[in-house]
Amino acid sequence: MEMVSIQLRIPLDLKRFIEAEARRNLSSQNSEIVRSVRERKDKVDSRNEKGEATA
Repeated sequence: MEMVSIQLRIPLDLKRFIEAEARRNLSSQNSEIVRSVRERKDKVDSRNEKGEATA
């Protein structure tokens, strides 16, 4: 899997949420962001497979 680096600007409340989730899950903030985006992608892919509109 090829990895790329991006700069991300997010609201402070989301940054704090990511920090808290990373501590709770004993993971990095990057891992939490990847996990969240992957969960959303899986949800959209699942809907697309069922023929539903994308979000």
